[in-house]
Amino acid sequence: MKRLKKTIERNISGKKVLGLFILTNVIYIFMLTVTIPRTMSHSNGMKLLDMMPTGYDLNYVSQLFDSLGEIGRRYYLTNQIPVDMIYPLLFGLSYCLLLAYFLKKLKKLNAPYIYLCLLPIIAGIADYLENFGIITMLKSYPDLTQGMVSTTSLFSVIKSISTSLFFITLIIVLILLGFKAIKEKKTSANNAYNQ
Repeated sequence: MKRLKKTIERNISGKKVLGLFILTNVIYIFMLTVTIPRTMSHSNGMKLLDMMPTGYDLNYVSQLFDSLGEIGRRYYLTNQIPVDMIYPLLFGLSYCLLLAYFLKKLKKLNAPYIYLCLLPIIAGIADYLENFGIITMLKSYPDLTQGMVSTTSLFSVIKSISTSLFFITLIIVLILLGFKAIKEKKTSANNAYNQ
């Protein structure tokens, strides 16, 4: 725990957190506006596996890969996945530090709250494992197995649960920061009035 806190505290300067946050979201916007739509242009409207928070089964993966065709599968493997190999690392780091930055402002950067900073890192690791599963399936197609699909689907679900928990936590922390700022403003206004 001490090592985690030291590592986080060394890296939560406002500039570093902001820089990482901007870079992460530039990559995310690039995926949302370029690589995902281009891959989906081959999928006949079927969602890509990375975009299915509740998971998928063997039948869905077979249908999707069939719809994508050879060109779509190659694009998925050589364009979407490479960009998505940069994003999980940035997501894990930037959102871990962002949450830590706000927790420090609340004077809550200690146990047990500091462990909430691990949620985006768990999501990032699950995203990598999901990507490795998708790569394996794309390379194995049409010889897909139930085990391959179930394992990859599990990582997709873990990614979406940990990401959702993180954003819920972040919203709660931001609300608490808002209350703290209002309270401090009232206190300083009262002090100024009483003087």
